[in-house]
Amino acid sequence: MNELIAYCGLNCETCDARIATIQNDDELRRKTAKLWSEWNHADITPEMINCVGCRVDGVKTPYCEQLCPIRKCAQENGYTTCGSCPELDRCEKVAMIIGNNEEARKNLHG
Repeated sequence: MNELIAYCGLNCETCDARIATIQNDDELRRKTAKLWSEWNHADITPEMINCVGCRVDGVKTPYCEQLCPIRKCAQENGYTTCGSCPELDRCEKVAMIIGNNEEARKNLHG
């Protein structure tokens, strides 16, 4: 499986945090921090927008690195992605992503 597909099925290759990190684009970091702050009702700063991908070695956003329950669960269970989990279609954690994102669902059911 493509290593830029996150545990939840999102495509890290198209994520603005990864793009800003790879391109060292501070304007994209600012835009992404503002948008994510609004979406998540949280204070996300441009300095937090540094990530190379959920499943690859390197820097991660604070949420992805420390807080994401999906990433924690998959790592603890030794899954490459949630697509390896027999509970995928009943999982409440990953449902918050694949319930609203058909591409992510397809990436996991691949």
